[in-house]
Amino acid sequence: MKKVYDSAAAALDGLLFDGMLIAAGGFGLCGIPELLIQAIREAGTRDLTVASNNAGVDGFGLGVLLESRQGRKMISSYVGENAEFMRQYLSGELELEFNPQGTLAERMRAGGAGIPGFYTKTGVGTVIAEGKEHKEFDGETYILERGIVADLSIVKAWKADPSGNLVFRKTARNFNPPAATCGRVCVAEVEEIVPLGSLEPDSIHLPGIYVHRLIQGQHEKRIEQRTVRKRA
Repeated sequence: MKKVYDSAAAALDGLLFDGMLIAAGGFGLCGIPELLIQAIREAGTRDLTVASNNAGVDGFGLGVLLESRQGRKMISSYVGENAEFMRQYLSGELELEFNPQGTLAERMRAGGAGIPGFYTKTGVGTVIAEGKEHKEFDGETYILERGIVADLSIVKAWKADPSGNLVFRKTARNFNPPAATCGRVCVAEVEEIVPLGSLEPDSIHLPGIYVHRLIQGQHEKRIEQRTVRKRA
């Protein structure tokens, strides 16, 4: 089965449709599938629901899908770096489902593991718990959270082999693995594709069985918040 494609557009060919749910890996601007996001923008797919820890920034990452009005709803934890996101949300143009970060990661992991739901104490007594089933275990109250199963997962890794085995670099190994597993189809972009057998088996973070399509590309690697020390 061929998994390596020549471009992001080719890797997404036949997978996109209006109204779909996409799980996107990364945290802030670290480990985000920027090439695949741009290809989705160029494809013009609309009414998207995107499950991602954040919504990118203005002009980069998932922010480009907001600028083009292709997003209908975000399932996210942190959205504080995107002025266009704030404008669309406050004007009622964009739906938002807030999730605590750990809950969102576990919802993706659960969906990928075939678990339809789980109980957690996180969010009990807050607006997060409104409308959700409550249940007591050992005298403590928990709320039911549903697993996420996406139509498509898009993730970014450091290295891959032609079978789709992935290695993530440092903090890019946060939302990418659970996002990858919860999609019915997973497309990954990587910095380098190495020969089959050259990855140390114990160093593989995500087995290739979860990855259906793969591209290699050049990445911008922006810094979200550049902080420097003032001169003395």
